Amino acid sequence: MNNLDKQYQELLTDIGALNGTFKEDRTGTGTVSVFGRQIRHKMKDGFPLLTTKKMAWKTIVTELLWFLRGDTNIKYLVDNDCHIWDGDAYKNYQKTMTEWFGNESQLTKEQFIDKIKTNNEFAQKWGELGPIYGKQWREWDIKNGYEPIDQIQNLINELKTNPDSRRLMVSAWNVGELDQMVLPPCHYGFQMYTRELSNKERYRIWFNRNYETGMEFNDELIPDFDDKYYESTPKRAISLMWNQRSVDTFLGLPFNIASYGLLLCIIAKEVDMVPYELIGNLGDTHLYKNHIEQAKEQIHRTPFELPKLKITENVKRAEGDCLPMYKVEDFVLEGYQAHPTIKAPLSN
Repeated sequence: MNNLDKQYQELLTDIGALNGTFKEDRTGTGTVSVFGRQIRHKMKDGFPLLTTKKMAWKTIVTELLWFLRGDTNIKYLVDNDCHIWDGDAYKNYQKTMTEWFGNESQLTKEQFIDKIKTNNEFAQKWGELGPIYGKQWREWDIKNGYEPIDQIQNLINELKTNPDSRRLMVSAWNVGELDQMVLPPCHYGFQMYTRELSNKERYRIWFNRNYETGMEFNDELIPDFDDKYYESTPKRAISLMWNQRSVDTFLGLPFNIASYGLLLCIIAKEVDMVPYELIGNLGDTHLYKNHIEQAKEQIHRTPFELPKLKITENVKRAEGDCLPMYKVEDFVLEGYQAHPTIKAPLSN
């Protein structure tokens, strides 16, 4: 059952037609905005990728892998045909070059991106976005000579050794470094939560993995649960909740939902747990004024069933790293059917 698209369509209606307030914003575009909303999705219902418009799956995966690499330079993104951070890097370049030389010395955006791709020295200088997500996730800087903190490594270690902890958190909101970032984090932190699976839940997982589709499952005849017999069956379910201060509902939120859904699946696989629930807490939740007509179109589309996600097994990992060296092609969507893309301008 696809309740995710319905929630999203209801959110668009809430903002655009029912409760939205017109507000000015940093980009100068203007928004219709509400405050304090939530998205909840049970992962058993399918992978959370919207079907009421076709989503750029490769772009979503590339950006998340970039975060998990600890990378903050758009060179990796550009080389992998992911361009969602181009505008932020180019805007920073424009600002700096105007201060130094005036507008006559600037490259066009197309020239800028081409030079990022072809000139490593230029990319190293101008492709850098400051200490944004990847830096904070994998290398939170500690002053006074201490080693930086790898929050993802710490999270995975804690999940494996103390899964009932209430401190399973990762933050990107480093107050001391916000002024060095091209854009302060919109989704500024996430928390994970695990629980033990019941014998019935574990038996259902074991049954689904070991029998062909179509065989009858009888949950009244659960056999004695011998861990040795079911040793390959996970013992816990894991959920992820992310917090977001600013939500571009039409362009950004569908990416955020899928990205954190994928992150949940990656971490669940690493710690041998079952992805259970994905929750998004949304602060200033808005539609840009030049997205309103596109939102109206999406609201009237009938959702398809959600796809399934398959992750490649036995991916190599760098020595000492907490995660495998995933590539985009290691994440395969099965049964993804979607309505056509709806184009809308990105406000930087």
